[in-house]
Amino acid sequence: MKAQFSKDDIPNDWQELLGSYFETADWQFLEKNLQTALDLNPSTVRPEPQNFFKALKLSPVHSVKVVILGQDPYHSAGLAQGLAFSIPAEIAVNSRAFPSSLRNISKALVLEGFGSLPNGDLHHWAKQGVLLLNTALSVKLGEAGSHTNLGWKSLIDHLISALSKQNPNLVWMLWGGHAQSKLPLIENGKDPLVLQSSHPSGLGVYKTDKPFLEPGGKASCGHFAKANQWLLNHKDLPIQWVVDPEKNLFS
Repeated sequence: MKAQFSKDDIPNDWQELLGSYFETADWQFLEKNLQTALDLNPSTVRPEPQNFFKALKLSPVHSVKVVILGQDPYHSAGLAQGLAFSIPAEIAVNSRAFPSSLRNISKALVLEGFGSLPNGDLHHWAKQGVLLLNTALSVKLGEAGSHTNLGWKSLIDHLISALSKQNPNLVWMLWGGHAQSKLPLIENGKDPLVLQSSHPSGLGVYKTDKPFLEPGGKASCGHFAKANQWLLNHKDLPIQWVVDPEKNLFS
């Protein structure tokens, strides 16, 4: 069966948020380019097309409290799920396939008193209103950034801008320069909390004057604790960042 790319894959509430965007040349450009990539060789596109919009399906517009912006999906086989930073639970924490960004996110959670991630699957975040949004929603296997010029930017920029204006008191975690480039789209929102640091991957985690982890791993940027305090201050439930997989209520 031929793989299709369609706005019908986007949940209705997110379609409503995007409004007239689907009538623009930008959408037609993205639609044409993605369908061409899928027609050419669908087996090399990650995640699978039915998971392009998984982040939107798991986090309805009304539920979004925290937004974490990634760049593009993992380009190694078996990793991309359609959620920024998330990977399948069966990938062992001590394996080479486990991304450094997730290792450092887990270290930060430990330093902030939440404990370590039992695995790299972040579905339970998404189901609590943490929008795990990459700024390109597809990639070619083995080629990082390979789909960034297919037109995803216009869609994601429209989405970020519209969401920031609609949902008050959103927490935005902007890790690294790419995520921070979206700041102008966020600043006009309704009382957002914007948390910025270096990206959690590799050695970049310690770089810039706002490191994700302090050199030596003695402290973190504190984003997860700050987000929860902000939510509590605004009479909202905090995020359960670490959930025991044996008692996972969000699976």
